[in-house]
Amino acid sequence: MGHKRYHIKSACPQCGCSFAQVLSKEEIKERYGDTPNIELECGECMLKFETDRKSACPEWDDECRLKEGEA
Repeated sequence: MGHKRYHIKSACPQCGCSFAQVLSKEEIKERYGDTPNIELECGECMLKFETDRKSACPEWDDECRLKEGEA
């Protein structure tokens, strides 16, 4: 059985392009750490921007709980 995957979705504030990733809990922790905001980069205009983790990954609050130190 595979690991649960989580969807991270956002839109670039400069050009409006969609950003979407599907990552495991371990990949999210490795890539974004335990901060409440995550830094993303638009694939179209290359703008680096921050977004709130709870709005980018709604499953975060209910299941990931990485911020509380769950491995």
